This record gives sequence, C-alpha cells and structure tokens, in this order.
Amino acid sequence: MERAVITVMGYDQVGIVAEVTKILAASNCNIVDITQTLMQGIFAMIILINLPVETDLTVLREKLLAAGERMGIQITIQHEDIYRYMHRI
Repeated sequence: MERAVITVMGYDQVGIVAEVTKILAASNCNIVDITQTLMQGIFAMIILINLPVETDLTVLREKLLAAGERMGIQITIQHEDIYRYMHRI
C-alpha cells in the first residue's frame, strides 16, 4: 500500500475537516496521521494517508482540488516519496 501527504491551507471555516475526510473515506483511504492548527484565523492541516492500490491518485487529486475551490482553500496531495524528496535537508 502506498502513502500520500495532503496539505490544506486557508481561512478557517466550518466543515473543512469534514469535507476532506469525506472524500478520503469515499476513496477508501485510511488516515495514518493528522495534524492541524489554527493561527490567527488561518487553518493549516497535514494528513498522511494510506493510498489503496485501486485508488487513482489523479482522480483523488481532482476531487480534493474541486473541494478546495468550492471552499476557497488550497488542498494539495503528493505521493509520500515525492513529498519526502522535496522536503529533505
């Protein structure tokens, strides 16, 4: 099973966590780790998920991007290997 990292950023509003986790559940993704914070009205969340073999990352990305557009927030998803490579020291 592959893993992916999702980041969410935007102004705080009701339903952000619910919307993102609803999409993940519908895609049969399991949350491995999650962290969120609120800084002066700015909501930030990072989620590590197990990405089942049958789940198409491109389709999941499109669903998350559409949800982000509807809510006026930025949602990104990257395969864990790419995320680790881009953020290595």
